[in-house]
Amino acid sequence: MNKLCIIYCPNHRPFTSVRKRWEKIEALLVKHHVEYDMVQSEDQQSVERLVTMMISNGYKDIIIAGGDSALNDTVNCLMAVEKSVRDQISIGVIPNGVMNDFARFWGFTYQNTEESVKAIAQHRVRKVDVGCIRYTNKLQEKKQRYFLNSVNIGLLAGIQKTRLQMRRKFWSRKLSFALSLVMMLFEKVFYRMTYTIDYVTESHNIVTMCVGNAWGYGQTPNAVPYNGLLDITMVRHSALHHMVEALYLFIRGKILNHKRIIPYRAKAIEIETQKNCPISIDGHPAESPVGKYTIDVKQEEVNFIIERIR
Repeated sequence: MNKLCIIYCPNHRPFTSVRKRWEKIEALLVKHHVEYDMVQSEDQQSVERLVTMMISNGYKDIIIAGGDSALNDTVNCLMAVEKSVRDQISIGVIPNGVMNDFARFWGFTYQNTEESVKAIAQHRVRKVDVGCIRYTNKLQEKKQRYFLNSVNIGLLAGIQKTRLQMRRKFWSRKLSFALSLVMMLFEKVFYRMTYTIDYVTESHNIVTMCVGNAWGYGQTPNAVPYNGLLDITMVRHSALHHMVEALYLFIRGKILNHKRIIPYRAKAIEIETQKNCPISIDGHPAESPVGKYTIDVKQEEVNFIIERIR
């Protein structure tokens, strides 16, 4: 089968027609002579079902016209099949979501859709890493979830839901983040965490921790999804003026310059947090783990269609 499959995930941006957005993408696919079949997701839950169906139907190229959430669902479907099957499948992205950070890492943006379509037509592929979080839920069930961007624990995980809501009103990434953070400053802003990195165990009051396979929404700006390592940043409990300074540096893209930011780079981290500490995976809220849980990285597990080699 030579055709690729496009899973179109509508994104109801302000002043933007879902139909016209697809017509623009469709015109670019025709312009660059890309043969494809298209299916449209009904909601977030339908993406995994559609990806599983496309894999079963023998498609070797699955393109997500969506955001980080849809890519996360796709990666988790791929990791659920045999490696021999996964190695024959490539995924790509046309940014169309609320958050498109993994696409941005490769130079793809919502505004310049043609670059994404050109990359699909050229079909330049490289293997990328995926992170994995293994935990036990409150029902004592063993769970695991894969991610491309990051796992957030603590304050920033708590504001992810608010950020998504704010993003629909204020489309600027940094403005929606800043407004969400200001709102969350009135909530609890630190959590007791015990963590082990490279056989060293420490316990601190942590405001937020980010374990990034890639940029981690600006919190792990030096992370790259092809070195077999995770970048880890954390902010220990500090005064309000330190938080304001951290926000300022985040907006400028220099978060690691803050003296309260503690960076690490490792293959894995084991964490234990207090009860009900919020957590998010690739930007979406997840159930809180019970007891200790582990985050590690699987090197070169997924074929990804890119614009250029970084």
